[in-house]
Amino acid sequence: MERLMSLPGTVEAPEILDSMGGTGDHWIVTVYNNEYNTWDEVVGILMAATGCTEEEADMETWEVDNLGKSVVHHGSQEICETAAEIIAQIGIRVEVSEE
Repeated sequence: MERLMSLPGTVEAPEILDSMGGTGDHWIVTVYNNEYNTWDEVVGILMAATGCTEEEADMETWEVDNLGKSVVHHGSQEICETAAEIIAQIGIRVEVSEE
């Protein structure tokens, strides 16, 4: 019997399910537009709060400015609440909710 050998491939880590059968990362942070904060302030706080790139923060800021709101982060409830607290420090209305 001939054995076939294969090269190692990428191994993905298994998802860890929470008690409800999900991954626990089904929370979002939504930021709402206001007339007080500058574009640069919003970009800066989004980068600080979520660890995103300047390019991503700039796109999210465009959404906030032009659409009135933007989902700026996905993750666990705890991570999202922490990000929201940081964003709210500059007076932006922010909301954490289940996806």
